[in-house]
Amino acid sequence: MAAPDSAPPAASSPITLAADETALVRVQLRDEAQFRQLLAEGADIANRPRQRDGQLLADLVLTGRQLTALTSAGAVARQVVQRDGDAARHYTESIQAAQARSAAGRGAPADRRGVAVAAVDTLHFLQAYWWTSGGRTFVQTQVATTAAEDPDVEITVNWRTADGTTGSFPLVRFADAGEYQYHYAQPQRIPARPTQVTATSSLGGTARPTTPARWPNATPPALPEGYQSDFIDAYVTPVDVQARIKRLARQYRNLVDVIDLPNKTQGYRRTAAGYLGDPAAAAIVVESVKFGDQKMNGVQVRTVDPGRANRPLSATYRDRVLTISLATDAAGKTISTTDQVAAFVSARYPQHFSAFVENGSAGLPMPVAGPVRLDDGLAGAEVPKKPWTVQALRIGVHRDGSRIGVLAYSQEHAREWATPLVTLEFAERLLANANTDPATRELLEAVDVFVIPTVNPDGANYSFHDANFQRKNLVNHCTGAQRDPANRDSWGVDVNRNYTVGSLFDGYAGASTNCLSGSYAGTGELSEPESRNVIDLAKAHPNIKFAMNVHSYGGYFMWPPGAYQAEGRIPLPRPSIDESKMFLDSARRIVSAIASVRETVTWPSQTGPVADVLYSAAGNSADQLYYELGIFAWDFEVGNDIWNEATGEWEAVGFQPPFAEAHAESQEYASGLVELLRVARDYAAQQEEQDRS
Repeated sequence: MAAPDSAPPAASSPITLAADETALVRVQLRDEAQFRQLLAEGADIANRPRQRDGQLLADLVLTGRQLTALTSAGAVARQVVQRDGDAARHYTESIQAAQARSAAGRGAPADRRGVAVAAVDTLHFLQAYWWTSGGRTFVQTQVATTAAEDPDVEITVNWRTADGTTGSFPLVRFADAGEYQYHYAQPQRIPARPTQVTATSSLGGTARPTTPARWPNATPPALPEGYQSDFIDAYVTPVDVQARIKRLARQYRNLVDVIDLPNKTQGYRRTAAGYLGDPAAAAIVVESVKFGDQKMNGVQVRTVDPGRANRPLSATYRDRVLTISLATDAAGKTISTTDQVAAFVSARYPQHFSAFVENGSAGLPMPVAGPVRLDDGLAGAEVPKKPWTVQALRIGVHRDGSRIGVLAYSQEHAREWATPLVTLEFAERLLANANTDPATRELLEAVDVFVIPTVNPDGANYSFHDANFQRKNLVNHCTGAQRDPANRDSWGVDVNRNYTVGSLFDGYAGASTNCLSGSYAGTGELSEPESRNVIDLAKAHPNIKFAMNVHSYGGYFMWPPGAYQAEGRIPLPRPSIDESKMFLDSARRIVSAIASVRETVTWPSQTGPVADVLYSAAGNSADQLYYELGIFAWDFEVGNDIWNEATGEWEAVGFQPPFAEAHAESQEYASGLVELLRVARDYAAQQEEQDRS
């Protein structure tokens, strides 16, 4: 596959960002400790770091200031995956395209003193797989050493093809939460199918020669002639999604119900705020108690000198103007401080305003300033401001709970624009082919399908119109100075850290108590309407036994456990042997269906439990669905890295790639969701057979 515009080769000259510019950057970290520090600080980490040629590469959403701090600490910027302005351009290009379409090896082992030593470790292949993509062959391995506590062990894999061609590549050590896991490398390009791989270590250890297995080694059924697909024309906002749901319900009345989920979201709304004074000198922040759209946008606030001696601090609020008259001394000089004015406003008008001192202004004389107009800072003029009703499509011939249910849901994270394209394409395919393709009709006879295209509409609206890297919802739980409007792009709750099983509140790793963190878990489990909607839908329909949470990006296929306790790296309980086999066998089928579209192959190293192949994600939805409700719950991360033959590197595509890439992701991962329905159908049939016997 060709590399997209948003993923250029690593630059030879240093990569820099303006101080206030935000970008998604692939960064070569100094070491594992630097990554652990970023994780502890709640950094915005897009996916699990990659290892390449002994280098630790992490995709991070960073400001220019943060990138400068990282590079000063030894990191190196390798690739700008996406800049802040790219998303708007890609969205516009997608709309224009839709309109156009509508119109048309090492030496002898040695110890640390350089003295040759005998072999002290044994190696075991945990994984050895090969596959083809785009006419190229790749191999990937994982090898474990018994010298798990030695951080300096180096492992080399040697490969051989049928014609005798040989080669080798190094593996790197992977530890998680301080616990050794294995040595591995990204998929390696080789000239042909490998017939054997061996491994040796710097301590002299060897592994038994292994024949790599074909991955994923499953074949989806061929599509019939005339099968309808490709219903995605452009990136879609929540307003667009709402219109699409309405149209599908009208067009396919016999196959669709629309479910209004019970918990309305906050809506595309924020309180109105403004700086009174000069933030660089002395200022306070005045904020409305109500949302800006509730007649608080445009309210004016000012401080005045009363022009008389010995006057107390006072205020009037009349005709949408708050006038604060500063206190004066015997000489008539104003003497009110920033702290006094902020406290006075909050106490005097608790139903209308709150105020706090701008960082660095504490105790300073409050200047005569204003009037300043309060504003909620939201740019999406066409977005409805009222609380939002999240909707789900229910698709099937029998929508009465008598058939096994499958839930597909997307855009828990606002910035993942490609994910609703996947679920909408999936829904459209089922409906459009129901009367023309017997296989599709049979699926809709056998399975009850639920689709939530946009779990987090408020955050998505903010991502489209205000800050494209917005990950969270719009509910602002910050207090005090953290409510400074300068932090507006960091407010909100990570919906996929707000669930109840394996949560931050139960001591699991991978979420934050900091309201400005990208992984902020909220004030408590299920504190947010967005997360409650997912669980309430599943509880209201106990026939749902399978679920797929569609995220982006990076090319992962995952299932529980999704979280562990950091001390000792203790995960949630592992699935049983039978259920683990069910997860993996189903993954092979679904990964194969994805690959059938454009030969995109999800790596075997990125297929497995979330806590093993990604990182600990405390309080994620799949864990609650699986452990609490008994649902087989998976996660997609669409947007696989793309091989660049010219550079010999895997390159990232980002959250909002050029629409051509997002469109391709929608087509391949929708095919994966269709295969999930076949998995559910087969499971139900097997259960019925067991019940009869």
